[in-house]
Amino acid sequence: MNAKKMQGMMKKMGISQTQLNVNRVVFEMDDGNMVIDDPSVLKVMMQGQETYQITGEAVEEAGESFSDEDVAMVVEKSGKSEDEVRAALEESDGDIAEAIMGLQ
Repeated sequence: MNAKKMQGMMKKMGISQTQLNVNRVVFEMDDGNMVIDDPSVLKVMMQGQETYQITGEAVEEAGESFSDEDVAMVVEKSGKSEDEVRAALEESDGDIAEAIMGLQ
């Protein structure tokens, strides 16, 4: 079946597809990120619902072992800058008490 015929059938069924010009897709997860550079992204509309089909090579990136809330708390307790606090938390593997002690 040729592509035009397939598109026509899909349109009759109420399905539309749009190719999106996307440079990077990032899935932010609790334990890190999954990144797909230069993906092929297709937006599919079917029965009023949007679905995205992403094709590409995924690379996992390790996440930080601390949250933005941890950073804010250490900034408040230590009086240091956010950059200094992030560095201390990275060095202490996210241990808040150790980071605060190291900043004093």
